[in-house]
Amino acid sequence: MINRILIIQTAFLGDVILCTPLLKATRKLFPHSFISFLLIPETKNVVENNPHLDEIMVYDKKGKEKGLRNFFKMIEKIKTRNFDLALIPHRYLRSALLARFAKISQRIGFDKSTGSFLFTKKVTYQNNSHEVDRNLSLLNDFSRDLLDNTPELFPESKDYSYVSQLLRESGVKENDKIVGIAPGSVWATKRWLPERFAEVSDLLIKKAGTKVIFLGSREDEKLCLEIANLMKEKSVILAGKTTILQSAAIISKCKAILSNDSAPVHIASAMKKPVVAIFGSTIPEFGFAPYGEGNLIVEKKMDCRPCGIHGKDKCPKKHFKCMTEITTKEVFEALLTKLSIQE
Repeated sequence: MINRILIIQTAFLGDVILCTPLLKATRKLFPHSFISFLLIPETKNVVENNPHLDEIMVYDKKGKEKGLRNFFKMIEKIKTRNFDLALIPHRYLRSALLARFAKISQRIGFDKSTGSFLFTKKVTYQNNSHEVDRNLSLLNDFSRDLLDNTPELFPESKDYSYVSQLLRESGVKENDKIVGIAPGSVWATKRWLPERFAEVSDLLIKKAGTKVIFLGSREDEKLCLEIANLMKEKSVILAGKTTILQSAAIISKCKAILSNDSAPVHIASAMKKPVVAIFGSTIPEFGFAPYGEGNLIVEKKMDCRPCGIHGKDKCPKKHFKCMTEITTKEVFEALLTKLSIQE
């Protein structure tokens, strides 16, 4: 009998969003079990209000809980919950060690994890599957009939109220046709060119009659300002002004989203909005493309792609053709396709 379950995913924002179908499926299979989710402070907002979850455990592994002493404190904290089952989509040793040292009897993770030798059950990591489906495969021993696989987020009414006020103050009306643009990424080789984002934004405003809203974290705000300054038309910058769930509330009001290979792609998927995703140094085959139907990917096939799983600080070949060869015209036309469907 499995009464208490822990899901461990202490990676990035997109990784946690792509774990929400796993959370939903776990609740479906174990409707009466206590389910807890261990993550880092930066991603906590992703699973707030999630009806499938009983507890959020936060582990600030790179901040105030850094170091060996705090690692063992976290183990003791986990141990007090008496978990029967750990599902570990995070493929790093520390996550496997947490579950093992906390004496969780069933520990299921991927064979590619650096801590796979600590699992009681190793699941084959399918390289060509989407991350959502890979995560769900951790439940294969319990069921393979998990059909509702869409990522999901749960903004509250207060998130929608805040966003409505923010949009009004920014001159965006209720009936405006909005395109959300997320030009940021931690990695330089995953970012399309600022001048091209500016050109597409001008075309969207002038020829498609849309409002353009720039989205992202506080770290993306400078880039968004740079793009806005390159534009001839007026845009709205909301990067750095919203939480993750507030960003989801904004995206729910958009007709389409344009993004690099980064977390806003997955927020849009969770809010069931069409995405045009630009892939440069990374490739959709890694399993992090927009999930579901009705999305478009813009990319250039070339021998040097991919040059890394997470992208790089600069192009190893020094030409950056994977991004420079993606034209304003093809991205604009991809967006027009999505906008016409949404009319």
